[in-house]
Amino acid sequence: MGVLSKVNVFRRGLMRNLTKNIGKPKSESGIVLVDKTEIKRVLICRPNARLGNLLLVSPLVQEVAETFPNCKIDLFVKGPLAPIIFENYDVVYKTIHLPKKPFKDLLEYIKVWVSIRKQPYDMAINVDQNSSSGRLAVRFSKAKYKFYGDLHDESQEVKPDYDHIAKYPVYNFRNYLTHLGLTKSNKIIQPLDLKLTPFELSEGKKILIALNGDNSKRTICIFTYATGTKCLSETWWEDFYASLKEQYKDYNIIEVLPIENVSQIGFQAPTFYSKDIREIGALIANTELFIGADSGMMHLASSAQTPTIGLFSVSSLKKYEPYDNCSIGVDIETFSKNDYFKIINGILNNGKLKIYSKAV
Repeated sequence: MGVLSKVNVFRRGLMRNLTKNIGKPKSESGIVLVDKTEIKRVLICRPNARLGNLLLVSPLVQEVAETFPNCKIDLFVKGPLAPIIFENYDVVYKTIHLPKKPFKDLLEYIKVWVSIRKQPYDMAINVDQNSSSGRLAVRFSKAKYKFYGDLHDESQEVKPDYDHIAKYPVYNFRNYLTHLGLTKSNKIIQPLDLKLTPFELSEGKKILIALNGDNSKRTICIFTYATGTKCLSETWWEDFYASLKEQYKDYNIIEVLPIENVSQIGFQAPTFYSKDIREIGALIANTELFIGADSGMMHLASSAQTPTIGLFSVSSLKKYEPYDNCSIGVDIETFSKNDYFKIINGILNNGKLKIYSKAV
């Protein structure tokens, strides 16, 4: 580990300790939000650059937009992906980008904090309660209503799916609103949504037809890569792919490649490579099923509203599994080939998915 990396690790640890208690006191006790139309400008803080983590914010963005229909949302993020992901969200006014390496871009880093301070937000929301920068941004803002991402009443009964990283920020936000005098919503939490346009979907279909050649068959899409220990071995994937081809001869099978342009099955299937995440999403949206390990691409498939099977080996299934649209996360340590094919058949046969106890 280089010197700068060590400094960054130390900085993150120090910042977590310094900021963990920011917002803990119920400083807004007694403040009541009388009129929802009062909220016109909202800051949502998720200073993270990873594709999956940004896509997982979309349910909260949808929740805020529905709660405050007259508001515009600014997103406090890292990296270049947020404007692309939220391109078709009319409610998102702008994105504010924190430099990935603040020590190298100190001036830009300071400008970001100044811009947050200058904007008269009505409400500031931190998505991840463990994010030091997110908590600081909420604290630093001049917003009248400040939500730091915590569950205010830890004694309250939580939903069975509360642990999911896309859902608990919504549940916590709903709980926060009750402290402002609003009635708690019990609506089903929205799925991840890339909001692909009809034109994008049409272009994705063209790419798929060109890739397959045979348009008479439906398509299963696989993604064989993932970062670090989440990446399943070539042996695992080659065995799974051979079984998939044998079981689903009436389907085209394609592989979407990662930015690293590698394949765990040695490029045996027709492959698609692109650096345009909306183009990738549009392609996947035209397939019947996506199968891949826990990754940003898995969440992209889910946000494209395609039934998604997430393969989990080390990550927390309850926290990251795809949901909605007949999607499911499975633990590869406890599932057999027969289990996989039962699930796949359930999804492909009119989207009737049976939730297996092994996946819980």
